[in-house]
Amino acid sequence: MEYIFEFIVNHPLLVGGLASLVCVLIYSEMRKGGLSVTSQQLTQLVNQSNAIIIDVREKSEFQTGHIVDSLNIPFSMLKDRTSELGKYKERPVIIVDAIGQHGGMAGKILKETGLTQVMKLKGGIGSWRADTLPLVKT
Repeated sequence: MEYIFEFIVNHPLLVGGLASLVCVLIYSEMRKGGLSVTSQQLTQLVNQSNAIIIDVREKSEFQTGHIVDSLNIPFSMLKDRTSELGKYKERPVIIVDAIGQHGGMAGKILKETGLTQVMKLKGGIGSWRADTLPLVKT
């Protein structure tokens, strides 16, 4: 650890290239599916900005427990059902999936349809459960 500054000074091109790569990756991820929000931020967005929650898990998973008032549009059907979401163009839209694997792609699909305030729940419903927040079963 004591040699890190010496390494940086001796290898500016390598360090600069690494920093550039990290910036490009961060920018790419943010553009791909929207910003990630925590469970607390999701709650604030719903309460203060009237955000819409779209759960992209399959119906069977959704029925075992979901966030109150969330809409279930399975990821496999998202492209076919984007017309239903046109009325939410001015509101924040938060995507919830199981553990974060489909949130980015779902966000990209929704942004392509004209939704501007698309976000995803960081860690999906798994992080919501880990924070011991309430779920509704149907």
